[in-house]
Amino acid sequence: MSIRVTFYEICNITTEPFFIYQISIISDRFYKKNAEITADLMVQADISGQDGHGIFRLPQYIKRLQEGGMNPKPKFKILSQRTATALIDGDNGIGHLVMRHAADIAIKKARRTGVSWVGARMSNHAGPAALYTKYVLDNGLIGIYVAVGSANHMPPWGGTDLLLSTNPISIAIPSGVNPPIILDMATTVAAYGKVKTLLQSGKKMPEGWMIDKQGNPLTDPSKSKDGFLLPIGGPKGYGLSLIFGILAGTLNNAAFGKDVIDFNSDHKTITNTGHFIIALDIEAFMDLEQFKSQIDNVWKEMKSSEKLPGISEIRLPGENLAKTIKKRTSLGIEIPAPLFSKLKQIADELSIPELT
Repeated sequence: MSIRVTFYEICNITTEPFFIYQISIISDRFYKKNAEITADLMVQADISGQDGHGIFRLPQYIKRLQEGGMNPKPKFKILSQRTATALIDGDNGIGHLVMRHAADIAIKKARRTGVSWVGARMSNHAGPAALYTKYVLDNGLIGIYVAVGSANHMPPWGGTDLLLSTNPISIAIPSGVNPPIILDMATTVAAYGKVKTLLQSGKKMPEGWMIDKQGNPLTDPSKSKDGFLLPIGGPKGYGLSLIFGILAGTLNNAAFGKDVIDFNSDHKTITNTGHFIIALDIEAFMDLEQFKSQIDNVWKEMKSSEKLPGISEIRLPGENLAKTIKKRTSLGIEIPAPLFSKLKQIADELSIPELT
């Protein structure tokens, strides 16, 4: 069972709980701005089909705010910077606000220097990686984003100690007449958010997502704590997760390895989540429209490749994303009944209008 709701209904319930809770602490219009930015990014996640990172996370965010594990009114600081780089302290704010701020800095610097790298520490879960590369893309630049995941669900290759996370990467590249090429992937076969959404909907995991500590396939999402996620490409995925964790975590003096806090079960401890975002000005290399035209040619070449038997279509990264955005913007977003009930409960607890 699921309920279909509109973009505007989701906006209402994602904005209001943040605003009402925060406004009860101290009256300040700045809270509403923070809530609106966060709500918009959460809705973008759902509109994009990344259900494990959208309104699904709202109960978790609110609980962390209520228990003091996340700062409702962060004051960002630039700890160090050079012409093309910066490191910011997110003051334990919600990751969406931290990374939007980091992306704004990266865009501004890249327009002057051609390329910029902005790292962030003292942040939190920020939703899907593509939110921030697409934001950079919408400002006419190529965006690259990497984060340390918000809980460790993977051991080093050959081990059993959970020392690594999904550590995602996203890269967004503009095109002309075609949708932009947007890669958004975890370094594990599946993101842990997908495991949680399957649990909520009562579905099984496909074999190959997780194994138990004896190496047996694990398909019951309710037993996910008894096993671990598998890396993409075996040891290659492990290597990517390790390097991304070092660049987004260690380099920013953020949590990595044993220091990563499980955002899913601990609502009080500061996570010190690390991220980085790179903005690249295409005009530093070639004319923007010429580049877009060449990317259209890349589209054409990839799509015209001879297909293997049984394959009906060759897709590029971001193609399905564009279709999903168009569909959900038009038809609305389906919400599983358990999540819908949870949102109604939150609305009741915070004395705000509930979804209908």
